[in-house]
Amino acid sequence: MYSAKDYATMPLDELVSREKKVKSQKIAVALFIGFLVGIAIWSASHKGGFFLTSGLLLFSLFVGSSYSKNLKGIQAEISRRDAIR
Repeated sequence: MYSAKDYATMPLDELVSREKKVKSQKIAVALFIGFLVGIAIWSASHKGGFFLTSGLLLFSLFVGSSYSKNLKGIQAEISRRDAIR
């Protein structure tokens, strides 16, 4: 879903545009996670099985975690460069 890039080699302009792009995806990621959690709850209440429910919940945690790590990595590199100035 998100590629792991070396943000230290990217120019500051590209980092800022990447941060804006990732922030604009926030609502889409939240809707996707909500959709997965909704299916997991429906699956749990309609005898969908433990593995399907837990798999959907774990996948939604993975998606949220990777989004958060990506955004924090970009913001950390931007703030590190601003501190150097």
